[in-house]
Amino acid sequence: MTSMKFMTALLCAAQVCFTSLASAAPVSITLPPETAALKSSTLPGYPLAQQKCSICHSADYINFQPPGMSLAQWTGEASKMQHVYGAPISDQDVNVIGAYLAATYGSAKESDADVQAASNPPAQQPPTVTVAKVATALLKDNACLSCHAIDHKVVGPAYHDVATKYANDPQALARVMSSIEHGGSGKWGEVPMPPFAQLSSDDLKSLATFIMSQ
Repeated sequence: MTSMKFMTALLCAAQVCFTSLASAAPVSITLPPETAALKSSTLPGYPLAQQKCSICHSADYINFQPPGMSLAQWTGEASKMQHVYGAPISDQDVNVIGAYLAATYGSAKESDADVQAASNPPAQQPPTVTVAKVATALLKDNACLSCHAIDHKVVGPAYHDVATKYANDPQALARVMSSIEHGGSGKWGEVPMPPFAQLSSDDLKSLATFIMSQ
């Protein structure tokens, strides 16, 4: 067989081989069921670790870590999962899970004061929302500052002037709330103020309280 014929035959064989592979059914691989499990514990980090850690890896990842790791080391591992690998855990979760791992797989004990402190953080307090913050948002959302300012007249009166006018009125808050809700004209000029009837009583009170504090 000449060299050219040999090459032609080889190419034909390769083509047949590739055609056969292309038409073959895809290979299905079934992995064995997961059998690794986290060690149980009464610490709150145990159910949290079951919920969060298993999203990204098997329990074997934890089982294969060096024995005797401290609370700081295990907390560091949990923090790495959060900041490096993007694990969906909060800073508080990091401490709670770290305490569980340190007491269950490391050198710490459940009764250790630092483990208990990390496992039972103080309840997070909701952020303080002041009247000024609420009123600032309402002023923006309802375009109030298109017609009013704090210390000078625009279309309507300055809020400082409103506060001064009603300073000695025991019904001041109710009167200002009513003016905001129902609108009107004649008190500060002929340009009418549109009603803001869509505002809740709490929103009206926040705005009126803010105005009266100027």
